[in-house]
Amino acid sequence: MIERRIFLGGVVGGALSFSLQDSIPAFGSEIESTEAGEDLFRYLERTNGKYDRIQFLKLLGAANEFKEGDQIIEVAASDEAIRQIARTLLANTRIVDIDKHPLFDDQLAALLRGTRKLNQTLSPSMTVGELKRFLLERSEGDIHSIMNGLSSETIACVVKLMSNAELIAVGSKVFNPLPNSKIGGRGYLGARIQPNSPTDHVDDIRWQVFNAFAFAVGDVLLGTNPVSSDVESVAAIERTLQDILHTFSIQDAMPHCVLSHIDVQAEVEKRFPGSTELWFQSIAGNDAANQTFDLTVEKMVQYARERSKGNFGLYFETGQGADFTNGHGQGCDMVILESRKYGFARALSQIVSESRAKDGKSSEAWVHVNDVAGFIGPEVFRTKEQLVRCCLEDIVMGKLHGLTIGLDVCSTLHMDVSLADLDWCLEQVAPANPAYLMALPTKIDPMLGYLTTGYQDHVRLRERFGLRVNDRMWSFFKQLGLIDERGKGTKHFGDPLWVYYQYRLRKGDTRSEQEIIDEGKGQMELVRRRGVFLTRGYGANSSDLTPDIQKEIESIYQDAKKCIWKEWDPAFTASLPNSISLRTLSTDRTDYILHPLSGEQLSADSLQRIQQLRNEISDDVTYQIVVSDGLNANACMEPNQLQPLINGIREGLHRNGKKVSPNLIVLHAGRVRAGYRIGENLFRGIDGKRSIIHIIGERPGSGHRTLSVYLTTADGSEWSVPARVDHNITKVVSGISTSTLLPENAATECVKLLI
Repeated sequence: MIERRIFLGGVVGGALSFSLQDSIPAFGSEIESTEAGEDLFRYLERTNGKYDRIQFLKLLGAANEFKEGDQIIEVAASDEAIRQIARTLLANTRIVDIDKHPLFDDQLAALLRGTRKLNQTLSPSMTVGELKRFLLERSEGDIHSIMNGLSSETIACVVKLMSNAELIAVGSKVFNPLPNSKIGGRGYLGARIQPNSPTDHVDDIRWQVFNAFAFAVGDVLLGTNPVSSDVESVAAIERTLQDILHTFSIQDAMPHCVLSHIDVQAEVEKRFPGSTELWFQSIAGNDAANQTFDLTVEKMVQYARERSKGNFGLYFETGQGADFTNGHGQGCDMVILESRKYGFARALSQIVSESRAKDGKSSEAWVHVNDVAGFIGPEVFRTKEQLVRCCLEDIVMGKLHGLTIGLDVCSTLHMDVSLADLDWCLEQVAPANPAYLMALPTKIDPMLGYLTTGYQDHVRLRERFGLRVNDRMWSFFKQLGLIDERGKGTKHFGDPLWVYYQYRLRKGDTRSEQEIIDEGKGQMELVRRRGVFLTRGYGANSSDLTPDIQKEIESIYQDAKKCIWKEWDPAFTASLPNSISLRTLSTDRTDYILHPLSGEQLSADSLQRIQQLRNEISDDVTYQIVVSDGLNANACMEPNQLQPLINGIREGLHRNGKKVSPNLIVLHAGRVRAGYRIGENLFRGIDGKRSIIHIIGERPGSGHRTLSVYLTTADGSEWSVPARVDHNITKVVSGISTSTLLPENAATECVKLLI
């Protein structure tokens, strides 16, 4: 199964059709002059003679603020004049007419129609422009009275018409706090602690939580992104997070969650009843994109019906661009698809409420959404200004759906967004009052390898904007002795060792304070050696990192920027035994980074070479190993990483009587889907199951140079159908390096998954 890090990060790019050159066609020349008062539908009728869905989608996309993602699918306006024409037509369009012309005819569309609560206070003649004025001029109560009557498409359309200042005005006026809390309420800024580990080591996870509490951060969720989706491994992390909450007696204040696929979480709960709490799932904006998550609407509805116990329900993650980069945008712009995800979340939230009511529950359960804005890469948007625009759009769309919405304001190392830029982005977004932000010890995630919000960023934002932590957790931080009665940090503020000491006391530990502190120092050092960033203390201000940590983070950032542009060293690839060199359509590294599709399709010469291999392959060969540079060729060329991994996989399969091709395919500028293309051409029509074992350099930025292995097994008949084999049947072993998951151990795990 493919998880968040894979769907939104490691395999960006999909089965799109666009030029691989920098100049991608924009929408504009098709627009003819408009008439006064004309709306979208009258314009289409006059110019086309009838309604045309494709032209309608292009006009809607042209109304957006510019982003590369809309340009790639050829719906972005060619210039500001065209954008204003599209917005004028949209502003004149009645919202009832938009709702009469559904953009999709799938199960999600049916769910959104069935769960939308029509409101008679909406005038049939109200236009999108009039709705915008309503949102800007009327009170929060008035807005709440109409929200459930707004379709996801209408909400997306009105957001297109707003400036950043207008989006902030609406975002700072509408609030949907979580039940029995202030999270998502006016004047509050929550935090989802994201204690990720490159090896799923429970001590790494535990100490990052202690580190967060030390800075009075964390009131929404303890939520770990796992490396492995093995049920036992996920259960171990669930128990670790649960133990912290129960030891501190705050299990009623915030939940825990391991962000594996929802099927895995359900299986964990089945095997270990009571071990899970809030259930997570990434969601997409149409059925085809949701299939990439191995999801159907029916499956999610059933899970929503099961979330009637406890105080915590469902947690969703979304992100603009995730649909089209996986080949399922269907010509629809990113804003509309993102809004449909919020409609999906709203519908499932209603089902959770209905299920609880049937079970006699008087209270609501927590259901919230995290918009992962910026995680995909530069093919969606490249600049800090576009990142801010995306965040503001998504905050307002989420709030108008009645959702509690948080943000992962983040960037990847191949975007033109620096560490300092992220600080600027946070300060631009904070006035729109997102319910919460991510929280890590520093801006760098040690496992996912991207940049996001650090613990001390929360301290800075709270101080600058007068924002607060949920009352229940703020009282807890006072009880720990981190915050005084005036709301100021004590001498223990910023010290995870003090939090550990308090944790041990609540465990009944009778040792002296010094003994426990000394033990904690040793544990912190071991965590740091595994490449997990922990902070103790602060710099000149409580919101500053210590100078040594700041220097380390800058060093990792600079190294990652170099790694992302690194290509194969010919001498290294030539040294690989039995290697066969292939290429994708990427013309150079820039093409590869900015146009993901180019790295997913094989060159004509490479296709011919695979045909030769196919003619030479024996019937009993069922496994082919492929190695790609991916986003980090240095990870592949790091000493004692790639070859031990390959050797371990080969030897393990041989011990189990499996036949591996003696050839090693070395792919230049390769992405994950390029491995599927190799499988299609190598195995099509051959009887029996055949597997591609695709080793690829992971995105840099975690402080490690890590590899992933994508394991894809399909029958020859499945390999025969172009694009049939995709992420939904692929298993992944990730975070492999000499400093994280050892190559020898990773090989063992791969073999276990393959046989």
